[in-house]
Amino acid sequence: MEEKSIGIALLGCGAVGGGVLRILTEQRELLRQRTGLTFDLRHVVVRDVANQRGSQKIPLTDDAKKAIDDPKVGIVVELIGGTTAAAEHIERALKLGKAVVTANKSLLATRGAELFALARRNNTCIAFEASAGGGVPIINALVRGLVANRIEALVGIVNGTCNVILTRMTHNGWSYEQALREAQEQGFAEADPTLDVSGRDAAQKLALLASLAFNMRVAEQDIHVEGIEKLQKAEIDYARDLGYVIKLLAIAQRQGDGRLGLRVHPTLVHSGDVLADVSGSFNAISVYGDALGHSLFYGRGAGQMPTASAVVSDLISVALGTAQIEFQRLQIYPDTTAAAVVLPFDQTESRYYLRLMARDEPGVLAQVTKVLGDHCISLSAIQQRETDAGQFVPVVITTHLAKEGAMQAAIAVIDALPAVSAPSVCLRVLELPKEFAGAT
Repeated sequence: MEEKSIGIALLGCGAVGGGVLRILTEQRELLRQRTGLTFDLRHVVVRDVANQRGSQKIPLTDDAKKAIDDPKVGIVVELIGGTTAAAEHIERALKLGKAVVTANKSLLATRGAELFALARRNNTCIAFEASAGGGVPIINALVRGLVANRIEALVGIVNGTCNVILTRMTHNGWSYEQALREAQEQGFAEADPTLDVSGRDAAQKLALLASLAFNMRVAEQDIHVEGIEKLQKAEIDYARDLGYVIKLLAIAQRQGDGRLGLRVHPTLVHSGDVLADVSGSFNAISVYGDALGHSLFYGRGAGQMPTASAVVSDLISVALGTAQIEFQRLQIYPDTTAAAVVLPFDQTESRYYLRLMARDEPGVLAQVTKVLGDHCISLSAIQQRETDAGQFVPVVITTHLAKEGAMQAAIAVIDALPAVSAPSVCLRVLELPKEFAGAT
């Protein structure tokens, strides 16, 4: 096989960039044997060259434009993050006809269609496996392995930070604040964890995945988002008593009329479901296709080397030319598809978990159940813990399928009852797509 040298400019040498550098250096011979290519790392762009100690053999620079413009650079790897400088660098590379590999979910979720179109006009491509799922090859699966399937639903744990926090709350009995503090100390959570714990990080990833899975352009603002910041330890405990585990799920589901239901929120997952066993920083995405049925993609969803693994995988695909062919021919990217018609969140159907604090006196439960019945909400179970009469006690209710709008209207009436101490807590319970529920 005739060997070929591929010039690379690496923008950013933080955690993930350092991992990419390590793979390209330590596995240089393995990559050459497998691909017949030599990856020539010509530029590593950092903010401050002077601070990069022990890096004498690395071609460091702080001049991103010069690195991108190098005529011997064919692929630009963007790992600086953000939506300002990163966007400028990617645009510059694409206008020069150079392929881009990126892990920048925030940028692609907001400007993906525009950047994909720019790449197409300049006969090049953008590869972005590392933008969702860390080292889990979910984008590769949607673009290649599942391309023959009509995807009906996608349900996943796609944020490692939240999963670490929820795992500690579930297994250790910790409060949210205690679990978050430990996650920050161990590097699983940022000093400002808002993007993760608010659910926005998961929503950005869901926008990318749903766009590919359903051949529709999905934007972050199309997705209903709730985070885990207000989740109380009581919900973890009651969920366990009911046989459930609480996970932050990203859910996209095709409706019978073709509309998409899109949501990210804490969800009760039955302990027998495979997603219930996904712990720590691991991610897992369940995909339901008409031909394959249920498939699960599981692995490290964050971290230096898992994410770097996905970046280098893209780098190889681009260097071999397969990424460009797929990008130019497959009509699944957001710049080539119509905007999704989104199901309004209040029309979403789900099962529900409801915890309210009710005065322990005759007739209260009858009032609550009447309100739910008046809103066409059928009950699955009710639990009340014993306490001294006259005190407010927790009442936990689970329902059968009901519409979100009806549930929220019922809660407003229940919270206004004199015998109820507001606000009540409402969470959704995962219900598998009907055609797959109970399938083996």
